[in-house]
Amino acid sequence: MTARPARLTAALLAAGLLASLGACSSSAAEEPAAGSTAEESAAPEALAEAPELRLGYFANLTHAVALVGVDDGTYQDALGDTTLTTSIFNAGPAAVEALFGGAIDATFIGPNPAINAFAQSNGEAVRIVSGATSGGAQLVVRDGIDSPEDLVGTTLATPQLGNTQDVALRAWLAEEGLETSLTGGASDVTIAPQENSQTLDLFKAGQLDGAWLPEPWASRLVVDAGAHVLLDEKDLWPEGDFVTTHLIVATDYLSKYPGTVKKLLEAEYATSEWIAANPDEAKTLSNTVIEKLSGKPLSAEVLDRAWGNLRITLDPVASSLQTSADHAVAAGTSKKTDLQGIYDLTLLNEVLAENDQEPVSDGGLGVSGT
Repeated sequence: MTARPARLTAALLAAGLLASLGACSSSAAEEPAAGSTAEESAAPEALAEAPELRLGYFANLTHAVALVGVDDGTYQDALGDTTLTTSIFNAGPAAVEALFGGAIDATFIGPNPAINAFAQSNGEAVRIVSGATSGGAQLVVRDGIDSPEDLVGTTLATPQLGNTQDVALRAWLAEEGLETSLTGGASDVTIAPQENSQTLDLFKAGQLDGAWLPEPWASRLVVDAGAHVLLDEKDLWPEGDFVTTHLIVATDYLSKYPGTVKKLLEAEYATSEWIAANPDEAKTLSNTVIEKLSGKPLSAEVLDRAWGNLRITLDPVASSLQTSADHAVAAGTSKKTDLQGIYDLTLLNEVLAENDQEPVSDGGLGVSGT
């Protein structure tokens, strides 16, 4: 982790973080002012904080709010005495497995793995506490494929079985009248879930016909391997707005340590504000972190193309979640489940209010109608 630069000091100050990093954990009360009672001058009850926060995210531009904020120290600064440890994943199902196994407490993740985690635990294990990114996913294919009909007999990759892009591809193919199989049975299109880096190599070798991928991988196939866009996922959504990445927390952790989760959200807010004010610098920093995590930076052309497809937002775009859930049921990767209670945006909306921002909606799927 590099030292937090001056540019993020400004963002932290704007979010009111540097002045309050120790406020929630402090147990020492200030002396009452003259003429006041102890009851009148007592501070509000502090929210409980954890000794450690174990956070997951991906080496994808769709996780830029984590790439930037973790690397430059904003997250650790906000967490104060809570130790931040991180884990990097290729796709959502692996992150959910780690959360279920007690290896992490929170993770940036796509909508469908979060839905699956909620469904598999009967609505008990996880809560979505914030958004992170909208947009930034495309179906890119080789030359000679120019329509859905051209996909018959092809093999397409996704990051992992049941992840957000995997579900989106299966659902879209079904809408186009093309069959797929979860078990390797007869199908019109073969879907091969695999590591994104492997997808790039196999596409270059002519062993794959295309892939539905998040950024920067969609752009890497286009720029580095000669693919072209058959479908930009934003074209499937009203006004092009849909959740690509949001932040989930283990319910038990959220219940025990709301103070830590709020500080995590304060760090995410500060980082997102800085990214919005400094998009070029944020883009470059994200690429630097991707190089650290993957061993190779993105080319300037890939970086520019991919960054332009994203929108960093703490709004979880809740209106798109039920549709994603319906897609997963139709694709056979998830059972039908009632999503009521999957969101808990209480702490996020507190952070937004403290920074004079409008609250975000849970679309009626919150634990308390936030």
